Amino acid sequence: MADYTRVNLKQIDDQAPKFGMSGLEYRVAREPLELSNSAVSYMRLEPNFRLPFGHTHNEQEELYVVVSGKARLKLGDEVIDLQPFDAVRIPQDTMRNLEGGPEGAEVLLFGAPNTGPDDAQMAPDWWTD
Repeated sequence: MADYTRVNLKQIDDQAPKFGMSGLEYRVAREPLELSNSAVSYMRLEPNFRLPFGHTHNEQEELYVVVSGKARLKLGDEVIDLQPFDAVRIPQDTMRNLEGGPEGAEVLLFGAPNTGPDDAQMAPDWWTD
């Protein structure tokens, strides 16, 4: 029999309530999928919800793929508009985060290597207009 792990991303525990973030659904699949070299998460942003921090990584490169809706992505000082099936590669040292568009957005986030949660460096109140 083949060796694999299967999970439904929508059935993984939502991590957003642990951090008091209404307007966000965030499901981290690294451990449920038993990933050793990569990471994947599901994020749903409600309309116009902006994550209240920016972040970088020490090692992990990320790939964001918009599955539905529209979003805005701030990368350093630049803000770009994203639509379904836009994919953006983000180097580890680029400050970033997302905002849902007028109808919200669903985004898949991929990362490699799998460095665990201690790899992220947070910047509170980073995205201001």
